[in-house]
Amino acid sequence: MEKDGLTIVYTGKGKGKTTAALGIALRATGYKKKICMIQFIKGSWHYGEMDSSKRLEPEFEMIAVGKGFVGIIDDKSSKEDHKKIAEEAIRISNEKIHSGNYDIVILDEINYAVNLELISVDDVLNLIKSKPLEMDLVLTGNYARNEVIEVADLVTEMREIKHPFQRGIKAKKGIDF
Repeated sequence: MEKDGLTIVYTGKGKGKTTAALGIALRATGYKKKICMIQFIKGSWHYGEMDSSKRLEPEFEMIAVGKGFVGIIDDKSSKEDHKKIAEEAIRISNEKIHSGNYDIVILDEINYAVNLELISVDDVLNLIKSKPLEMDLVLTGNYARNEVIEVADLVTEMREIKHPFQRGIKAKKGIDF
């Protein structure tokens, strides 16, 4: 195992943050690396990676912890419920990061969870600082905090230039979910 694990951040308002992280997972499974993806916000809806991730087993494990997107039209959960679930996602993340079972851990939408004040930036920084030296850690989600950007090794900001929603085209299976 390499001793130079990276902290990678995919952020920004453009599409593709989770997709980029899944691209790493797809590539890494080709090398028989073990990957765990913990989803902080997604969870109550059905989306493609819930099924496709099973096809990458046993190298890839996905855990959808969230109760779905926070504060949108059909969100019936209280902010307090979302906070409890996000705290559980932090606990699971900490457990998986320190289990010794994974080469890569992906914390999907963790930046957004901080922005929504479901967890603190200190929670995220503690995960980054305590990760094993050989582990690669990938954090996704809009609104990455400067403190996270400063300690990361690679930061990519997705910037929307054009989106089909602007023309009234709805989310598409296999592309958006």
